[in-house]
Amino acid sequence: MDVQQGQGGGMQMIFILVIFALIFYFMIYRPQAKRTKEHRNLMASLAKGEEVLTSGGLIGKITKVSAENEYIVIALNDSTEVTIKRDFVVAVLPKGSLKSL
Repeated sequence: MDVQQGQGGGMQMIFILVIFALIFYFMIYRPQAKRTKEHRNLMASLAKGEEVLTSGGLIGKITKVSAENEYIVIALNDSTEVTIKRDFVVAVLPKGSLKSL
């Protein structure tokens, strides 16, 4: 009888591990992969003239996009331009956002 109880306990352990794996996949891995894919698409779609928000809190208009490297130039106002890495762009803002500030 002890052998049968041991086998049943092993099946329960495997079942619990499968449940934890499914929870990990649906609550952690899948949403993170989706965010990563959306950010990659955002980086690929950056173009001159778009207004963007950076992770550092800067808001500006893209004046130059370099195809050969990963840097863009953002105009913060008429006289100030900043060169940043594309990865630091968090969001593309609607047109006219800078004028409304």
